[in-house]
Amino acid sequence: MVIDIVTKDELETFRIKLLNDLKELISLPTANHEKPWLKSGEVRKLLNISPSTLQKLRIKGILCYTRVGTILYYKYEDIVKIMENNTIE
Repeated sequence: MVIDIVTKDELETFRIKLLNDLKELISLPTANHEKPWLKSGEVRKLLNISPSTLQKLRIKGILCYTRVGTILYYKYEDIVKIMENNTIE
């Protein structure tokens, strides 16, 4: 049986690398998101809004969409931009 000993310096190096990786993942939501296009149900769940609120966002031109047949798709990055542009400080 082989036993490896980890030093405090090695643990500290690992901790710093792990924190940097986590910061990078958190700060890049669009790069981290797997799907560039979302369906209406996914958008409603993401924003925690009702179908009528989503419809109002479309009608007012606040949220752009693409229709393929009967299904509406929304760009994830457009949703992120709307959230950033409507931030109240």
